[in-house]
Amino acid sequence: RGVKYTLFVCCYVFWVVSSLLIAVGIYAKVAKEKVVDTLTLDPALLLIVVGTVTFLITFLGCWGALRNATCLLKTQFLVILVVVLLLQVTAAVVGYLFTDLFQVMERTELLMLKAVVRYREDRDLENAIDFVQKKFQCCGVESYKDWSKNVYFECSDENPSLEACGVPFSCCKPETNQQTVLNTMCGYGVQTLDDSSAQDEVFTVGCLQRTVLWAQTHLLLVAGLSAGLLLLE
Repeated sequence: RGVKYTLFVCCYVFWVVSSLLIAVGIYAKVAKEKVVDTLTLDPALLLIVVGTVTFLITFLGCWGALRNATCLLKTQFLVILVVVLLLQVTAAVVGYLFTDLFQVMERTELLMLKAVVRYREDRDLENAIDFVQKKFQCCGVESYKDWSKNVYFECSDENPSLEACGVPFSCCKPETNQQTVLNTMCGYGVQTLDDSSAQDEVFTVGCLQRTVLWAQTHLLLVAGLSAGLLLLE
């Protein structure tokens, strides 16, 4: 009986969480002004898919434990959970053995450059890039001049945009006087400056280097969280 109710409570908690994921994903999908296929998968759609799969699996666990349906637990819930577990372990082993660091860096760079090009076209993507640049104190992919690949920030005489030769405000170094009003024009014209002058205004280091360094620093933490998830399953 103790095992029965322990299984039911665990499944019920994840069932509620999966329901919240689905609700948040649907709300984000409906609330978005427009959807642009910028990244590999729309974050709202990803929440809906993950939430739906988790909802179905945990529902089987809840129903089977509550009704003492051992056949249901063995043939559906247990089988699905084992398959998910094996897929996770297989993905981890394959990723460890066959992933080429150079290829990962190259693909990550291409994805980040694609995001830079699509900046301003998707509000979700724009907020994500601004968060990364402020969080890691970086700008662009390799350097701040990567923003010239964006149609709004392209540094050319033919570009009619007011933001030409500039960078997003999230590249700017924080003001020492802690202004209450955000200066969104702080990055204007930065690409026309030489590197030493630009360093005084914005972060000039690319985000690719900073994110890779962060990943290497937190690799043990990610591995520990993954191991904890596998143990819980």
